[in-house]
Amino acid sequence: MERTVLAADLGKANKNERDEKYARMIDAPVERLVCGLAIPTISIMLISALYNMADTYFVGSISTSATGAVGVSFSLMAFIQAVGFFFGHGSGNYISRQLGAKNWEKASSMAATGFLSAMITGALMAAFGLAYLAPFARFLGATETILPHACDYLFYILIGAPWMTGSLVLNNLLRFQGSALYGMVGMISGAVLNVALDPLFIFVFGMGVGGAALATIISQFVSCALLLVGCTRKGNISIDVRNFSPRLSSYREIVKGGLPSLFRQGFASVAFICMNQAAGGYGDAVIAAVSIVHRVFLFASSALIGFGQGFQPVCGFNYGAGRYDRVKRAFWFCLKTSSVVLLALAVAGYFFAPQIVALFRDDADVIRVGTLALRLQCFTFPLMGWVLLNNMMMQTIGKAVRASILALTRQGVFLVAFLFILTPPLGVLGIQLSQPASDLATFFLAIPLSVSVLKEMNMPKKENA
Repeated sequence: MERTVLAADLGKANKNERDEKYARMIDAPVERLVCGLAIPTISIMLISALYNMADTYFVGSISTSATGAVGVSFSLMAFIQAVGFFFGHGSGNYISRQLGAKNWEKASSMAATGFLSAMITGALMAAFGLAYLAPFARFLGATETILPHACDYLFYILIGAPWMTGSLVLNNLLRFQGSALYGMVGMISGAVLNVALDPLFIFVFGMGVGGAALATIISQFVSCALLLVGCTRKGNISIDVRNFSPRLSSYREIVKGGLPSLFRQGFASVAFICMNQAAGGYGDAVIAAVSIVHRVFLFASSALIGFGQGFQPVCGFNYGAGRYDRVKRAFWFCLKTSSVVLLALAVAGYFFAPQIVALFRDDADVIRVGTLALRLQCFTFPLMGWVLLNNMMMQTIGKAVRASILALTRQGVFLVAFLFILTPPLGVLGIQLSQPASDLATFFLAIPLSVSVLKEMNMPKKENA
Protein backbone atom coordinates (compact mmCIF):
# COMPACT_ATOMS: atom_id res chain seq x y z
CA MET A 1 0.00 0.00 0.00
CA GLU A 2 2.79 2.41 0.95
CA ARG A 3 4.60 1.68 -2.32
CA THR A 4 1.43 2.42 -4.30
CA VAL A 5 0.96 5.75 -2.52
CA LEU A 6 4.63 6.64 -3.01
CA ALA A 7 4.47 5.81 -6.72
CA ALA A 8 1.33 7.91 -7.08
CA ASP A 9 2.99 10.86 -5.30
CA LEU A 10 6.08 10.58 -7.50
CA GLY A 11 3.94 10.36 -10.62
CA LYS A 12 2.02 13.47 -9.56
CA ALA A 13 5.21 15.37 -8.81
CA ASN A 14 6.66 14.37 -12.16
CA LYS A 15 3.50 15.51 -13.95
CA ASN A 16 3.57 18.86 -12.15
CA GLU A 17 7.18 19.41 -13.18
CA ARG A 18 6.33 18.58 -16.79
CA ASP A 19 3.33 20.94 -16.73
CA GLU A 20 5.50 23.73 -15.34
CA LYS A 21 8.09 23.12 -18.06
CA TYR A 22 5.38 23.15 -20.74
CA ALA A 23 3.98 26.47 -19.48
CA ARG A 24 7.44 28.01 -19.45
CA MET A 25 8.24 26.89 -23.00
CA ILE A 26 4.92 28.20 -24.36
CA ASP A 27 4.46 31.44 -22.41
CA ALA A 28 7.86 32.87 -21.40
CA PRO A 29 9.37 35.62 -23.61
CA VAL A 30 11.24 33.82 -26.38
CA GLU A 31 14.37 35.98 -26.18
CA ARG A 32 14.88 35.22 -22.51
CA LEU A 33 13.89 31.59 -23.02
CA VAL A 34 16.34 31.03 -25.90
CA CYS A 35 19.19 32.68 -24.03
CA GLY A 36 18.50 30.65 -20.90
CA LEU A 37 18.51 27.42 -22.88
CA ALA A 38 21.46 28.49 -25.04
CA ILE A 39 23.91 29.14 -22.21
CA PRO A 40 24.30 25.45 -21.35
CA THR A 41 24.10 24.31 -24.99
CA ILE A 42 26.80 26.77 -26.05
CA SER A 43 28.92 25.47 -23.19
CA ILE A 44 28.25 21.89 -24.29
CA MET A 45 29.27 22.60 -27.89
CA LEU A 46 32.41 24.47 -26.88
CA ILE A 47 33.32 21.62 -24.58
CA SER A 48 32.63 19.03 -27.28
CA ALA A 49 34.96 20.94 -29.60
CA LEU A 50 37.59 20.90 -26.86
CA TYR A 51 37.70 17.09 -27.10
CA ASN A 52 39.12 17.46 -30.60
CA MET A 53 41.13 20.59 -29.87
CA ALA A 54 42.85 18.99 -26.87
CA ASP A 55 44.00 15.99 -28.90
CA THR A 56 45.30 18.23 -31.72
CA TYR A 57 47.09 20.52 -29.27
CA PHE A 58 48.92 17.82 -27.29
CA VAL A 59 49.62 15.57 -30.29
CA GLY A 60 51.07 18.59 -32.11
CA SER A 61 54.14 18.38 -29.89
CA ILE A 62 54.94 14.87 -31.19
CA SER A 63 55.33 15.41 -34.95
CA THR A 64 53.64 16.74 -38.08
CA SER A 65 52.71 13.16 -39.06
CA ALA A 66 51.08 12.61 -35.67
CA THR A 67 49.08 15.82 -36.10
CA GLY A 68 48.04 14.58 -39.54
CA ALA A 69 46.89 11.28 -37.99
CA VAL A 70 44.45 13.09 -35.72
CA GLY A 71 43.17 14.97 -38.75
CA VAL A 72 42.73 11.77 -40.75
CA SER A 73 40.94 10.12 -37.82
CA PHE A 74 38.56 13.06 -37.53
CA SER A 75 36.63 11.69 -40.52
CA LEU A 76 35.71 8.63 -38.46
CA MET A 77 34.80 10.73 -35.44
CA ALA A 78 32.62 12.90 -37.67
CA PHE A 79 30.79 9.80 -38.86
CA ILE A 80 30.33 8.51 -35.30
CA GLN A 81 28.92 11.93 -34.46
CA ALA A 82 26.66 11.68 -37.51
CA VAL A 83 25.17 8.45 -36.15
CA GLY A 84 24.75 9.98 -32.68
CA PHE A 85 23.13 13.12 -34.07
CA PHE A 86 20.91 11.06 -36.38
CA PHE A 87 19.36 9.14 -33.50
CA GLY A 88 19.61 12.06 -31.05
CA HIS A 89 18.06 14.70 -33.28
CA GLY A 90 15.62 12.25 -34.84
CA SER A 91 14.23 11.10 -31.50
CA GLY A 92 14.69 14.51 -29.84
CA ASN A 93 12.76 16.46 -32.47
CA TYR A 94 9.88 13.98 -32.16
CA ILE A 95 10.01 14.12 -28.36
CA SER A 96 9.88 17.92 -28.24
CA ARG A 97 6.77 17.96 -30.45
CA GLN A 98 5.11 15.23 -28.37
CA LEU A 99 5.88 17.07 -25.15
CA GLY A 100 4.40 20.20 -26.72
CA ALA A 101 1.26 18.15 -27.41
CA LYS A 102 1.44 16.51 -23.90
CA ASN A 103 1.92 12.97 -25.23
CA TRP A 104 4.25 11.72 -22.47
CA GLU A 105 4.08 7.98 -23.24
CA LYS A 106 5.07 8.39 -26.89
CA ALA A 107 7.98 10.59 -25.84
CA SER A 108 9.21 7.97 -23.32
CA SER A 109 9.08 5.18 -25.89
CA MET A 110 11.02 7.22 -28.42
CA ALA A 111 13.73 8.13 -25.88
CA ALA A 112 14.54 4.48 -25.17
CA THR A 113 14.37 3.53 -28.84
CA GLY A 114 16.70 6.32 -29.97
CA PHE A 115 19.31 5.68 -27.27
CA LEU A 116 19.51 1.88 -27.55
CA SER A 117 19.46 1.96 -31.36
CA ALA A 118 22.44 4.33 -31.33
CA MET A 119 24.39 2.07 -28.96
CA ILE A 120 23.76 -0.98 -31.15
CA THR A 121 24.79 0.89 -34.30
CA GLY A 122 27.98 2.12 -32.58
CA ALA A 123 28.89 -1.45 -31.63
CA LEU A 124 28.44 -2.63 -35.23
CA MET A 125 30.64 0.21 -36.48
CA ALA A 126 33.35 -0.74 -33.98
CA ALA A 127 33.33 -4.40 -35.03
CA PHE A 128 33.67 -3.54 -38.72
CA GLY A 129 36.39 -0.90 -38.24
CA LEU A 130 38.55 -3.05 -35.97
CA ALA A 131 38.38 -5.95 -38.41
CA TYR A 132 39.85 -3.80 -41.23
CA LEU A 133 41.88 -1.24 -39.28
CA ALA A 134 44.86 -0.54 -41.61
CA PRO A 135 42.87 -0.51 -44.89
CA PHE A 136 40.31 1.68 -43.16
CA ALA A 137 43.01 4.17 -42.11
CA ARG A 138 44.32 4.34 -45.69
CA PHE A 139 40.78 4.92 -46.96
CA LEU A 140 40.43 7.87 -44.56
CA GLY A 141 43.47 9.48 -46.19
CA ALA A 142 46.48 8.28 -44.18
CA THR A 143 49.82 8.39 -45.98
CA GLU A 144 52.46 5.74 -45.24
CA THR A 145 54.15 8.03 -42.71
CA ILE A 146 50.84 8.88 -41.03
CA LEU A 147 49.48 5.30 -41.07
CA PRO A 148 51.07 3.92 -37.85
CA HIS A 149 49.88 6.93 -35.84
CA ALA A 150 46.41 6.76 -37.41
CA CYS A 151 46.00 3.06 -36.57
CA ASP A 152 46.97 3.70 -32.94
CA TYR A 153 44.41 6.51 -32.69
CA LEU A 154 41.59 4.74 -34.55
CA PHE A 155 41.90 1.57 -32.48
CA TYR A 156 40.73 3.24 -29.27
CA ILE A 157 38.20 5.52 -30.95
CA LEU A 158 36.46 2.50 -32.50
CA ILE A 159 36.32 0.71 -29.15
CA GLY A 160 34.55 3.75 -27.68
CA ALA A 161 32.08 4.19 -30.57
CA PRO A 162 29.00 2.76 -28.74
CA TRP A 163 29.11 5.16 -25.80
CA MET A 164 30.22 8.06 -28.01
CA THR A 165 26.99 7.68 -30.00
CA GLY A 166 25.01 7.04 -26.82
CA SER A 167 26.24 10.18 -25.06
CA LEU A 168 25.32 12.31 -28.08
CA VAL A 169 21.79 10.90 -28.05
CA LEU A 170 21.35 11.52 -24.31
CA ASN A 171 22.69 15.06 -24.59
CA ASN A 172 20.18 15.84 -27.34
CA LEU A 173 17.27 14.19 -25.52
CA LEU A 174 17.92 16.40 -22.50
CA ARG A 175 18.30 19.47 -24.69
CA PHE A 176 15.05 18.93 -26.58
CA GLN A 177 13.25 18.64 -23.24
CA GLY A 178 14.54 22.05 -22.21
CA SER A 179 17.00 20.50 -19.69
CA ALA A 180 20.30 21.32 -21.32
CA LEU A 181 21.87 22.11 -17.94
CA TYR A 182 22.13 18.39 -17.13
CA GLY A 183 23.76 17.81 -20.51
CA MET A 184 26.24 20.56 -19.75
CA VAL A 185 27.26 18.91 -16.46
CA GLY A 186 27.89 15.59 -18.21
CA MET A 187 29.86 17.12 -21.07
CA ILE A 188 31.94 19.45 -18.88
CA SER A 189 32.96 16.55 -16.66
CA GLY A 190 34.09 14.55 -19.67
CA ALA A 191 35.99 17.47 -21.21
CA VAL A 192 37.87 18.31 -18.02
CA LEU A 193 38.81 14.66 -17.65
CA ASN A 194 39.98 14.51 -21.28
CA VAL A 195 42.26 17.52 -20.92
CA ALA A 196 43.74 16.01 -17.73
CA LEU A 197 44.26 12.54 -19.20
CA ASP A 198 45.75 13.63 -22.55
CA PRO A 199 49.22 14.67 -21.27
CA LEU A 200 49.20 11.80 -18.75
CA PHE A 201 48.68 9.09 -21.36
CA ILE A 202 50.70 10.75 -24.16
CA PHE A 203 53.80 11.82 -22.24
CA VAL A 204 53.88 10.14 -18.81
CA PHE A 205 52.77 6.69 -19.98
CA GLY A 206 54.46 7.14 -23.37
CA MET A 207 51.40 6.03 -25.38
CA GLY A 208 51.74 8.75 -28.02
CA VAL A 209 48.79 9.27 -30.35
CA GLY A 210 47.02 6.21 -28.95
CA GLY A 211 47.07 7.82 -25.51
CA ALA A 212 45.15 10.82 -26.83
CA ALA A 213 42.45 8.53 -28.23
CA LEU A 214 42.25 6.49 -25.00
CA ALA A 215 41.81 9.70 -23.01
CA THR A 216 38.99 10.71 -25.33
CA ILE A 217 36.97 7.49 -25.04
CA ILE A 218 37.37 7.28 -21.25
CA SER A 219 36.07 10.85 -21.04
CA GLN A 220 33.17 10.01 -23.33
CA PHE A 221 32.25 7.00 -21.17
CA VAL A 222 32.13 9.17 -18.05
CA SER A 223 29.96 11.72 -19.90
CA CYS A 224 27.57 9.00 -21.01
CA ALA A 225 27.14 7.71 -17.45
CA LEU A 226 26.49 11.19 -16.05
CA LEU A 227 23.99 11.97 -18.81
CA LEU A 228 22.06 8.80 -17.97
CA VAL A 229 21.79 10.06 -14.40
CA GLY A 230 20.62 13.46 -15.68
CA CYS A 231 17.74 11.76 -17.49
CA THR A 232 16.28 10.74 -14.11
CA ARG A 233 16.13 14.29 -12.71
CA LYS A 234 13.52 17.09 -12.67
CA GLY A 235 10.77 15.60 -14.80
CA ASN A 236 13.08 14.43 -17.59
CA ILE A 237 12.29 11.23 -19.47
CA SER A 238 14.24 8.29 -18.04
CA ILE A 239 15.79 5.68 -20.32
CA ASP A 240 13.86 2.48 -19.62
CA VAL A 241 14.84 -0.62 -21.61
CA ARG A 242 11.23 -1.82 -21.34
CA ASN A 243 10.18 1.15 -23.48
CA PHE A 244 12.48 0.09 -26.33
CA SER A 245 10.19 -0.08 -29.35
CA PRO A 246 12.06 -0.93 -32.59
CA ARG A 247 8.99 -0.52 -34.76
CA LEU A 248 8.95 0.80 -38.30
CA SER A 249 6.83 3.77 -37.21
CA SER A 250 9.44 4.75 -34.61
CA TYR A 251 12.31 4.61 -37.09
CA ARG A 252 10.25 6.52 -39.63
CA GLU A 253 10.05 9.41 -37.15
CA ILE A 254 13.77 9.13 -36.35
CA VAL A 255 14.59 9.26 -40.07
CA LYS A 256 12.27 12.23 -40.54
CA GLY A 257 13.92 14.27 -37.79
CA GLY A 258 17.45 12.90 -37.94
CA LEU A 259 18.20 12.50 -41.63
CA PRO A 260 19.34 16.12 -42.07
CA SER A 261 21.88 15.63 -39.25
CA LEU A 262 23.07 12.34 -40.75
CA PHE A 263 23.50 14.03 -44.12
CA ARG A 264 25.23 17.05 -42.61
CA GLN A 265 27.68 15.13 -40.45
CA GLY A 266 27.96 12.06 -42.67
CA PHE A 267 28.78 14.00 -45.80
CA ALA A 268 31.14 16.17 -43.77
CA SER A 269 33.01 12.95 -43.03
CA VAL A 270 33.04 12.02 -46.72
CA ALA A 271 34.17 15.52 -47.71
CA PHE A 272 36.96 15.47 -45.16
CA ILE A 273 38.15 12.11 -46.49
CA CYS A 274 38.24 13.68 -49.98
CA MET A 275 40.13 16.67 -48.59
CA ASN A 276 42.68 14.42 -46.88
CA GLN A 277 43.12 12.42 -50.08
CA ALA A 278 43.64 15.63 -52.07
CA ALA A 279 46.01 17.12 -49.48
CA GLY A 280 47.99 13.89 -49.16
CA GLY A 281 49.53 14.44 -52.58
CA TYR A 282 51.18 17.63 -51.29
CA GLY A 283 52.69 16.19 -48.08
CA ASP A 284 51.91 15.68 -44.40
CA ALA A 285 52.21 19.42 -43.68
CA VAL A 286 49.18 20.19 -45.87
CA ILE A 287 47.10 17.47 -44.18
CA ALA A 288 48.13 18.81 -40.77
CA ALA A 289 47.30 22.42 -41.76
CA VAL A 290 43.89 21.48 -43.15
CA SER A 291 43.17 19.50 -39.98
CA ILE A 292 44.11 22.39 -37.70
CA VAL A 293 42.01 24.94 -39.61
CA HIS A 294 39.04 22.58 -39.59
CA ARG A 295 39.32 22.14 -35.81
CA VAL A 296 39.64 25.90 -35.28
CA PHE A 297 36.46 26.62 -37.23
CA LEU A 298 34.68 23.73 -35.57
CA PHE A 299 35.47 25.37 -32.24
CA ALA A 300 34.46 28.85 -33.47
CA SER A 301 31.18 27.62 -34.96
CA SER A 302 30.34 25.55 -31.89
CA ALA A 303 29.05 28.69 -30.16
CA LEU A 304 26.67 29.26 -33.08
CA ILE A 305 25.54 25.63 -33.03
CA GLY A 306 24.97 25.85 -29.28
CA PHE A 307 22.92 29.02 -29.71
CA GLY A 308 20.86 27.30 -32.39
CA GLN A 309 20.36 24.31 -30.10
CA GLY A 310 18.94 26.68 -27.50
CA PHE A 311 16.47 27.77 -30.18
CA GLN A 312 15.43 24.25 -31.20
CA PRO A 313 13.39 23.20 -28.12
CA VAL A 314 11.61 26.58 -28.19
CA CYS A 315 10.91 26.01 -31.87
CA GLY A 316 9.73 22.42 -31.37
CA PHE A 317 7.48 23.08 -28.37
CA ASN A 318 5.81 26.13 -29.90
CA TYR A 319 5.44 24.59 -33.34
CA GLY A 320 3.80 21.55 -31.74
CA ALA A 321 1.47 23.88 -29.82
CA GLY A 322 0.63 25.87 -32.97
CA ARG A 323 2.40 29.04 -31.80
CA TYR A 324 4.04 29.90 -35.12
CA ASP A 325 4.39 33.55 -34.15
CA ARG A 326 6.76 32.58 -31.34
CA VAL A 327 8.74 30.28 -33.64
CA LYS A 328 9.43 33.12 -36.09
CA ARG A 329 10.15 35.65 -33.36
CA ALA A 330 12.73 33.33 -31.81
CA PHE A 331 14.28 32.61 -35.23
CA TRP A 332 14.85 36.29 -36.12
CA PHE A 333 16.25 37.02 -32.66
CA CYS A 334 18.78 34.20 -33.03
CA LEU A 335 19.76 35.25 -36.55
CA LYS A 336 20.46 38.88 -35.61
CA THR A 337 22.45 37.92 -32.51
CA SER A 338 24.52 35.22 -34.18
CA SER A 339 25.41 37.37 -37.20
CA VAL A 340 27.06 39.99 -34.99
CA VAL A 341 29.06 37.37 -33.07
CA LEU A 342 30.19 35.56 -36.24
CA LEU A 343 31.41 38.79 -37.79
CA ALA A 344 33.50 39.58 -34.71
CA LEU A 345 35.00 36.07 -34.71
CA ALA A 346 35.80 36.30 -38.42
CA VAL A 347 37.67 39.58 -37.99
CA ALA A 348 39.67 38.20 -35.06
CA GLY A 349 40.44 35.00 -36.95
CA TYR A 350 41.71 36.90 -40.00
CA PHE A 351 44.16 39.09 -38.09
CA PHE A 352 45.46 36.40 -35.71
CA ALA A 353 45.54 33.50 -38.19
CA PRO A 354 49.32 32.76 -38.00
CA GLN A 355 49.33 32.75 -34.20
CA ILE A 356 46.26 30.49 -34.06
CA VAL A 357 47.78 27.88 -36.38
CA ALA A 358 51.14 28.02 -34.56
CA LEU A 359 49.43 27.11 -31.30
CA PHE A 360 48.87 23.60 -32.62
CA ARG A 361 51.99 22.97 -34.71
CA ASP A 362 55.08 25.20 -34.83
CA ASP A 363 56.09 24.17 -38.34
CA ALA A 364 56.76 26.83 -41.00
CA ASP A 365 54.99 24.91 -43.79
CA VAL A 366 51.98 24.10 -41.64
CA ILE A 367 51.68 27.74 -40.54
CA ARG A 368 51.98 29.06 -44.10
CA VAL A 369 49.32 26.75 -45.55
CA GLY A 370 47.03 27.01 -42.53
CA THR A 371 47.15 30.82 -42.31
CA LEU A 372 45.85 31.37 -45.84
CA ALA A 373 43.19 28.67 -45.47
CA LEU A 374 41.96 30.20 -42.23
CA ARG A 375 41.88 33.74 -43.63
CA LEU A 376 39.97 32.72 -46.76
CA GLN A 377 37.35 30.96 -44.69
CA CYS A 378 36.91 34.03 -42.47
CA PHE A 379 35.38 35.92 -45.43
CA THR A 380 32.34 33.62 -45.57
CA PHE A 381 32.08 32.64 -41.91
CA PRO A 382 29.50 35.39 -41.02
CA LEU A 383 27.06 33.85 -43.54
CA MET A 384 26.79 30.62 -41.59
CA GLY A 385 24.21 31.95 -39.12
CA TRP A 386 21.55 32.12 -41.85
CA VAL A 387 22.43 28.64 -43.15
CA LEU A 388 22.63 26.82 -39.83
CA LEU A 389 19.64 28.39 -38.08
CA ASN A 390 17.39 27.76 -41.06
CA ASN A 391 18.58 24.17 -41.25
CA MET A 392 17.84 23.68 -37.54
CA MET A 393 14.39 25.24 -37.83
CA MET A 394 13.41 23.07 -40.84
CA GLN A 395 14.67 19.96 -39.11
CA THR A 396 12.86 20.68 -35.84
CA ILE A 397 9.45 21.40 -37.39
CA GLY A 398 9.59 18.28 -39.57
CA LYS A 399 10.48 19.79 -42.97
CA ALA A 400 12.81 16.88 -43.60
CA VAL A 401 13.25 17.21 -47.37
CA ARG A 402 14.28 20.86 -47.36
CA ALA A 403 16.39 20.41 -44.24
CA SER A 404 18.15 17.43 -45.82
CA ILE A 405 18.85 19.33 -49.05
CA LEU A 406 20.45 22.14 -47.11
CA ALA A 407 22.35 19.75 -44.85
CA LEU A 408 23.86 17.95 -47.85
CA THR A 409 25.51 21.03 -49.28
CA ARG A 410 28.04 22.99 -47.20
CA GLN A 411 30.34 20.21 -46.01
CA GLY A 412 29.02 17.68 -48.47
CA VAL A 413 28.06 18.02 -52.11
CA PHE A 414 29.39 21.55 -52.65
CA LEU A 415 32.65 20.99 -50.78
CA VAL A 416 33.44 17.75 -52.63
CA ALA A 417 32.52 19.37 -55.97
CA PHE A 418 34.79 22.37 -55.38
CA LEU A 419 37.64 20.10 -54.27
CA PHE A 420 37.45 18.22 -57.58
CA ILE A 421 37.01 21.43 -59.62
CA LEU A 422 39.60 23.68 -57.96
CA THR A 423 42.40 21.34 -56.82
CA PRO A 424 43.67 20.09 -60.23
CA PRO A 425 44.33 23.58 -61.71
CA LEU A 426 45.23 25.41 -58.47
CA GLY A 427 46.87 22.75 -56.30
CA VAL A 428 47.03 23.59 -52.59
CA LEU A 429 45.24 26.91 -53.22
CA GLY A 430 42.30 24.95 -54.63
CA ILE A 431 42.07 22.97 -51.37
CA GLN A 432 42.22 26.21 -49.38
CA LEU A 433 39.48 27.83 -51.49
CA SER A 434 37.09 24.87 -51.47
CA GLN A 435 35.46 25.47 -48.07
CA PRO A 436 34.75 29.22 -48.49
CA ALA A 437 33.42 28.58 -52.00
CA SER A 438 31.13 25.91 -50.56
CA ASP A 439 29.97 28.29 -47.80
CA LEU A 440 29.00 30.94 -50.34
CA ALA A 441 27.11 28.50 -52.58
CA THR A 442 25.22 27.09 -49.58
CA PHE A 443 24.21 30.57 -48.45
CA PHE A 444 22.57 31.33 -51.79
CA LEU A 445 20.82 27.94 -51.86
CA ALA A 446 19.43 28.52 -48.35
CA ILE A 447 17.60 31.72 -49.34
CA PRO A 448 14.70 30.23 -51.38
CA LEU A 449 14.41 27.16 -49.13
CA SER A 450 14.19 29.31 -46.00
CA VAL A 451 11.79 31.88 -47.39
CA SER A 452 9.32 29.16 -48.37
CA VAL A 453 9.29 27.72 -44.83
CA LEU A 454 8.82 31.12 -43.20
CA LYS A 455 5.93 31.91 -45.54
CA GLU A 456 4.19 28.67 -44.55
CA MET A 457 4.10 29.90 -40.95
CA ASN A 458 2.34 33.14 -41.85
CA MET A 459 -0.84 31.93 -40.15
CA PRO A 460 -2.97 33.45 -37.38
CA LYS A 461 -1.66 32.76 -33.92
CA LYS A 462 -3.30 29.85 -32.11
CA GLU A 463 -4.05 30.29 -28.44
CA ASN A 464 -2.94 27.71 -25.91
CA ALA A 465 -5.50 25.12 -24.93
